[in-house]
Amino acid sequence: MFETTVSEGVLRVRREGARWLSTGWAGGECRADAADNVSVPEGFDRTDLDAYIAERRRAAGFEGSGPALLTGVELRHARGARLGPVAAVATAGVSNPAALPTDPEDARADRSGERAEQSCGPADASADAAGPDGSETPEVGTVNVVVGTERSLADGALANLLAVAVEAKTATLLAETGFPGTTSDAAVAACDPAGERVAFSGSATEVGACARACVREAVRASLDSRYGEGTGATVPESVADAEYGVATDRRAAVFRPAERERDDA
Repeated sequence: MFETTVSEGVLRVRREGARWLSTGWAGGECRADAADNVSVPEGFDRTDLDAYIAERRRAAGFEGSGPALLTGVELRHARGARLGPVAAVATAGVSNPAALPTDPEDARADRSGERAEQSCGPADASADAAGPDGSETPEVGTVNVVVGTERSLADGALANLLAVAVEAKTATLLAETGFPGTTSDAAVAACDPAGERVAFSGSATEVGACARACVREAVRASLDSRYGEGTGATVPESVADAEYGVATDRRAAVFRPAERERDDA
């Protein structure tokens, strides 16, 4: 099973020789023995992220390199869950929520006090800001998820496991906080190439179903640690009430794919 260890503000998820697929910094697919979730201090402004991550790994006593995520959430709030051939670990905070209203015009009206005209032009610059200065460094509300399975997944199944994990994270956040995510969320999916070969990882498969349950429980437990009774912290009721956050109130143009014309001549 994937092993988890916390040291000096770094959460290491380890499985020797695992395949990883990451949406985080310098992400993509790789082979490595571990992935790390690194907690950064408030006001973090480093831009040399490779060097910073290497420094934090050394300070934590962790060797080797692999996928790395950054979070503003303290790792005392990290929580994991296991079921069947899957394990997941999450850190969750929502001080920088990213809302996706189904009616963008109503969202703009709520923010401005008057109904805005539909526009195909750029939205306000604030709509794309991940932090107070527009940076993409994690604020204190990042939701990070690492999910791994003992099975050996086909290429498409590993990519789909990542999608399943993000879907489960989104559903859980919507149920628990009313937001689908934050401005700086990231996820990592992993599998063991030495395990039993599996071609699919959708929600109806063993791997997919277990991943959904693990991510749900890990995210809920981390949220409870961060915002539960006795913590003194509260989830923002809206983007307007949050310290940072965005609501995507742009409206895209819908189109229908063109039919190919057949030449019967």
